[in-house]
Amino acid sequence: MYAFTQDLPITTDVYARIMEGLGSEPPAGCLVHAVARIEGGLRYIDVWESKAACDLFLEQRVHPLLHSAFAASGAEVPPEPVRHELDLVDINVFPR
Repeated sequence: MYAFTQDLPITTDVYARIMEGLGSEPPAGCLVHAVARIEGGLRYIDVWESKAACDLFLEQRVHPLLHSAFAASGAEVPPEPVRHELDLVDINVFPR
């Protein structure tokens, strides 16, 4: 498994637009994607089957969306925020 946190200086409105642009197809290999409000933006907490699955999703689905959105607004895409990898011991997701 591959897990990380990542802080992004974005609002919930920007996050909603990103999610809308990604569509409803779940990312292959993503086990958990949680988002929390923090000072100055949002924190992602992700758990993936592998780092390769995460990187492929970012390369094929997220980055093209961001490049298109930034280009449309005449801005450059900022550098990828740092991922803080987690040494995940266990994960349980309980059905509601």
